[in-house]
Amino acid sequence: MDPHQAHEWMRDARTNWTSLVIDSPAERLGVEGFRFGESSEADDDANAIWQENGMDAESDLVHYGALSQRRSFVLVDEDDNGRPRMLHKTARQVAIARDPHDPRKIAAGLYLYRDDWTGSTRATLWTPTEYHDFVTSNEEVVFPLRAARLDSWDAWILPDGTESTGPNKLGVVPLVPFVNRRNRRLDGFAEHEDILPIQNRINLSLINLIAAMKYGAFRQRWAAGLEIGEDPLTGAKIEPFTLDIKSLWTTDDPDVKFGEFSATDLKPYVAAVESAVQDLAAISKTPPHYLIGQVVNVSGDALKAAETGLASKVRSKQREFGESWEQVMRLAFRILGDHRADETDAETIWADSESRTVAELADAAVKKQAAGVPWRQRMEDMRYTPQQIARMEVDRAADAMNATPPTNPIPPQLQGQGPGQPSQDPQQPPQDPRTVIGRGANDANAA
Repeated sequence: MDPHQAHEWMRDARTNWTSLVIDSPAERLGVEGFRFGESSEADDDANAIWQENGMDAESDLVHYGALSQRRSFVLVDEDDNGRPRMLHKTARQVAIARDPHDPRKIAAGLYLYRDDWTGSTRATLWTPTEYHDFVTSNEEVVFPLRAARLDSWDAWILPDGTESTGPNKLGVVPLVPFVNRRNRRLDGFAEHEDILPIQNRINLSLINLIAAMKYGAFRQRWAAGLEIGEDPLTGAKIEPFTLDIKSLWTTDDPDVKFGEFSATDLKPYVAAVESAVQDLAAISKTPPHYLIGQVVNVSGDALKAAETGLASKVRSKQREFGESWEQVMRLAFRILGDHRADETDAETIWADSESRTVAELADAAVKKQAAGVPWRQRMEDMRYTPQQIARMEVDRAADAMNATPPTNPIPPQLQGQGPGQPSQDPQQPPQDPRTVIGRGANDANAA
């Protein structure tokens, strides 16, 4: 086989299911707000900080980085206006050291980055009490382990005399880690690490499928007893027939026989790929219809059951990442000197992780109303964001004020009790004072 041709087959056989395994939970991880204390409403100041930093989009990068690279980080510092600034950092840029007695506390954090203006590589080291800045002329943004390379790092001192060491005003390392699947490994476990052998098996099966299609799927013809001429100049055999749908093979020799070989059956190769994809779906808790893309005569309950594993996995990640987002928001309020920096009962508001139709949500809201669930909670369950709920509350109040008053606001039991009007006997039914056509006063009294 031509090596170049084999390389092309390997390139064409790549079908990246691992990307879909990462995208499936990532697209359901949406932060909608934060709560502090006993308030049932989303915190407006937290939302303002979130929007200032464009975290609606940046949070997706944080989640995807943790799912694909085991962990990601958010750096929280102060901008030029004294407002909190949140920056997404990858696992290739940040290294942290945890307290050996309490792994939840970060003893030190190191951030490495490339300065495109000067062409140098810089690093900042934080401890809970101070920070240190370093610079090197090395263009590689990596942390070398060799002592000779480590000696190339120098303290970073700006031309205006600013020191490269200073106090850490926050009192904590301003790097918040987002670690994926800490139950598998303390420093994180990527979402696709379990399924890499299955992905390799799928690629191998696809390569074999392509080879069978190239060489075995075509029906080869044969001829027995046929004399083949030769080119008088080159001596090469002359093809007696041309394979064409418009051509007919004929010969005058009655002893010549024609036939064909059967084509290679491709079903075993396809079945091997489908079996491997099913294993991939089971291990990664990815719905099978996400991978195969075939949904025929499947009920809604069956689809919901197929997505149960994915929804459970997303809720687990919401608990893991939610604690990190709450820590990020506490650091932001610490920069502002706000008391919410010390709130321990903060809560991250997540979007619903399950797929539900509008009809299902509305029907559930009606039943929850009958059960006494508050209006705001029902709106959250219907997947409205905190900002939408706040606007709806204003609109509800405006609708109530603009509602048309009743035509007769006097209660029926008080009608006829005004000045100059005779009172009704409570033992007698109320009389209609209007004139009845065809009936006199005596007839009305008799009635």
